[in-house]
Amino acid sequence: MADSKVPAADATLRILSHLAAQRGPIAAASIAGALHLPRSTVYHLLGVLQDRGFVVHLPEARRFGLGVAAFELSGGFARQQPLSRLGHPLLADLVDRVGESAHLAVMHGRDVLYIVEERAPRRPHLVTDVGVRLPAHLTASGRAMLAGMPRGQVRALFPDAASFVDRTGIGPTRYSELRRLLDAVPASGVATEDGEVSPGMASVAVAVPDHVGWPAAAVAVTFPAGTASDAVVREVSATAADLARRIRGRT
Repeated sequence: MADSKVPAADATLRILSHLAAQRGPIAAASIAGALHLPRSTVYHLLGVLQDRGFVVHLPEARRFGLGVAAFELSGGFARQQPLSRLGHPLLADLVDRVGESAHLAVMHGRDVLYIVEERAPRRPHLVTDVGVRLPAHLTASGRAMLAGMPRGQVRALFPDAASFVDRTGIGPTRYSELRRLLDAVPASGVATEDGEVSPGMASVAVAVPDHVGWPAAAVAVTFPAGTASDAVVREVSATAADLARRIRGRT
């Protein structure tokens, strides 16, 4: 990585990104070691971030975590809808290339929430309209994102049989069945479903990772069952990779 022309700003953002990737508050020494920064620099920047509310200090534990101001940034992110704005043109291009309808979804509890829907001309009407929620364990989008999440978190989302909603009579009905499906998702992150959302229709999806590797969203294409092709999978993967670069601020 090239040296930053604004080293203090670069170090500050690295500290915030590192804190965001942790499961809980951590010690300043751990931050300094992980980021290869001088401890004095880390303590100085943490002090400024604490004054601004982006970091909270837990004196008894001698640890630092993200503060309320950092949470407010996520609210601004949601209000500005950058995923939708960035995703619309990419999905429109994807539809032009594959001739099938495409959509962009995010996780919402045990469901996926569709935030972009681009319909191909003369293709069947789909249930995946903007604002629609569907059970994540039945959708290709949900499976692509669940496969990229920690096993413990997936287990917490689906603690018992009552967590599994049925739509068409097929699909996982218990955690062990879902786990087998997620473990079968390849390293490329391509997930599928066939008739589990709408009879006669199938989907392929690829997760869109954020800057720390968390599945921020998933790009999917839906088509008549039995008509999938390697070309469609490649196009979906390329679109997901392009969106991942854009949400990280890269072109």
